[in-house]
Amino acid sequence: MANSKQARKRAEQSVARNAHSTSLRSKARSAIKAVRKAVAAGDKAAATEVFRKSMSTIDSVADKKVLHKNTAARNKSRLAAAIKAMA
Repeated sequence: MANSKQARKRAEQSVARNAHSTSLRSKARSAIKAVRKAVAAGDKAAATEVFRKSMSTIDSVADKKVLHKNTAARNKSRLAAAIKAMA
């Protein structure tokens, strides 16, 4: 356990920050899954619309440094490629 007031405060902040980051990471993963689900359904128009909404979510999480920017870019690229490959 933290012995000083400063260390206690830092521990509390760490817990709060961890919870917030976990929430944002979950939101990004859900956005990615939503696009994959739309692609699997086979409706290109719907998949494109979901992808457009998901891109901003993924970028937002990357801007907050919860996801690395290259990870976000890789995910967006792969989702775009999946949509483009649809007939």
